[in-house]
Amino acid sequence: MPLPYSAIVMEHFRNPRNVGRIEDADAKGVEGSPACGDMVAVYLKVDPETHVITDIKFESYGCASNIATGSIITELAKGKTIEEAKKLTWKDAAEALGGLPPIKVHCSVLAIDGLRAAIE
Repeated sequence: MPLPYSAIVMEHFRNPRNVGRIEDADAKGVEGSPACGDMVAVYLKVDPETHVITDIKFESYGCASNIATGSIITELAKGKTIEEAKKLTWKDAAEALGGLPPIKVHCSVLAIDGLRAAIE
């Protein structure tokens, strides 16, 4: 039986935003889940004066939820200051996607952890 994904999840899975890597990134964070094998890498370009995230990209190896949450966190974080981006939570990502099946919530945690790893 297929998982009940929202239309937003499916849109971000089929047409993910900001996919790829930033070759001259100011920061990179990688997080993975040994339990399911999913992985996400997040790349940041940050304005040194304003501390605003001017560009963000991600690479994902995993399921539809992992790809969709990687995509949505790039949209949530781009244009925010580092301090604002630090406050983003997995719940913000899941809510922006219209919810995730309970068995896939860990994917939103993985994406946020990747963002935080890049910020640190």
